[in-house]
Amino acid sequence: MDKGVLYRIAGPVVVAKGIKPRMYDVCRVGNEKLMGEVIQIEGEKTIIQVYEDTSGIKPGEPVVNTGEPLKVELGPGMLGSIYDGIQRPLPVLIKQMGDFIKRGVDAPGLDYAKKWDFRAVVKSGEQVAGGSIIGEIEENPGIMHKILVPPNQKGKIAEIKSGKFTVNDVIGKLDNGFELKLKHNWPVRAARPVSSKLKPEAPLITGQRIFDALFPLAKGGVAAIPGPFGAGKTVSQQQLAKWSDADIIVYVGCGERGNEMTEVLTEFPELIDPKSGKPLMNRTVLIANTSNMPVAAREASIYTGITIAEYFRDMGYSVALMADSTSRWAEAMREISSRLEEMPGEEGYPAYLSTRLAQFYERSGRVIPLGTKKEGSVSVIGAVSPPGGDFSEPVTQSTLRVTKVFWALDAKLAQRRHFPSINWLTSYSLYLNALEPWFAKNVSSGWSGLVTEMMGVLQEEEKLLEIVQLVGSDALPERQQLTLLVARLIREVLLQQNAFHEIDTFCELKKTYSIMKTISNFSKMANTAMDSGMRVHQILAAKAKDRLGEVKFVKDYERLLDELTKQMEKELKA
Repeated sequence: MDKGVLYRIAGPVVVAKGIKPRMYDVCRVGNEKLMGEVIQIEGEKTIIQVYEDTSGIKPGEPVVNTGEPLKVELGPGMLGSIYDGIQRPLPVLIKQMGDFIKRGVDAPGLDYAKKWDFRAVVKSGEQVAGGSIIGEIEENPGIMHKILVPPNQKGKIAEIKSGKFTVNDVIGKLDNGFELKLKHNWPVRAARPVSSKLKPEAPLITGQRIFDALFPLAKGGVAAIPGPFGAGKTVSQQQLAKWSDADIIVYVGCGERGNEMTEVLTEFPELIDPKSGKPLMNRTVLIANTSNMPVAAREASIYTGITIAEYFRDMGYSVALMADSTSRWAEAMREISSRLEEMPGEEGYPAYLSTRLAQFYERSGRVIPLGTKKEGSVSVIGAVSPPGGDFSEPVTQSTLRVTKVFWALDAKLAQRRHFPSINWLTSYSLYLNALEPWFAKNVSSGWSGLVTEMMGVLQEEEKLLEIVQLVGSDALPERQQLTLLVARLIREVLLQQNAFHEIDTFCELKKTYSIMKTISNFSKMANTAMDSGMRVHQILAAKAKDRLGEVKFVKDYERLLDELTKQMEKELKA
């Protein structure tokens, strides 16, 4: 370890002299040994971003270079944990010092005392490579934590044993002398290598009708969910975390308000996983980095989250990562960039903003991990908080360049109490064609035709509403009045969903399909009735269509839909 001294301090950015580090090495700064990372080297001077508050430290204090990049500890015990941006477990820190975290505190990411019941699945003499599974531990009920050979190691197993071990115990050795443990470390800024990347062919089922039907996200895909303050980003993210069909959830609260993060931290441990009936926290890792925590750690929290997600992907799991919100991450980059006196880009953000965003989102994907034939995936859903809801600002635009799904939240819809307040005219998904065969095989061959029909009606409604504002709906031709009625049914029955209702909070694909099919059938029956001379006011007076909304809140929806369809037929034939 080489030692130097502090030369200059500007907030979280400090300059040291007398050390010879590499880029991104971790250094210990000042008498309190604050953690920092080298971000620039100028001749004799080393510029370090510190992950903690630097008030009170002064020039002349020691700086020690550890010679290692920022790494996370990967091993059993992560599921159910709540970390800060640099993988310090918050519950452990609370026990040490109460509600306020002091500076310079260190706590390992994993519990070093706990013993795990390890069962080896390889034998001595077997050839293994990076990523090979050497054994497993039941970390939480029903969740097998597979122990992997670190990606940069390979060789023959010289010895291996099953039994109860802590994460630091040696469980075996390779013929090159490398000691195998239950955990290994990995630098957060380096993507974990994979054997091959696969095409996105299956959807991430979210149970939210507007996402699953109109704007689906593929497993291993990337979605952006931008929206102004109060439009429902955080609730949408939490719904996706609760209900999406991923095996493991990583939730990164990056620079969010403390009270929002508190809600997540108090609600998540109480949620019951609909698949297993056990607590949802059993398969969740939370990373909490609130807006008043140091900005540099906010920048690191996104990388910590994606590295943990990649680790579970390498075991063959499908992982969903929620990043809430990437705008705060970009603001942290902007603040550090200005302290480094770099040339600012658009709106003061650093010139490399879009590169960093792309590097982060590119770590998603559906892959065949190293050393195994099973596939794993990381799907990333990034919230963006554009100031004033302006989607033309740099973070939203840079995100849209690399994401294939755009779920645009609309403050006007939120004010009308239409939730989830996703604007169906500005949102899009580029996975529709790729996922069409999956929906045809697993739900119904008519799925994509119905989705196209629903979108067509909603777009037609938008055109008609401009005329309605000028002359009123009664002046429209009767066919167009009928279009407005069908569009209203689509909006109120299909697109609106109550996140706080025990039945409507999750909607299976079959139910979504049945709702679309019923609305489509009503549209056809009404058009046929008009062909045979029925007037639009008689159709508007029909009672059965007004009861369609009840379908969302009942478990036995098929019986109710059959009953309503028969009633509609009767009313429209009369």
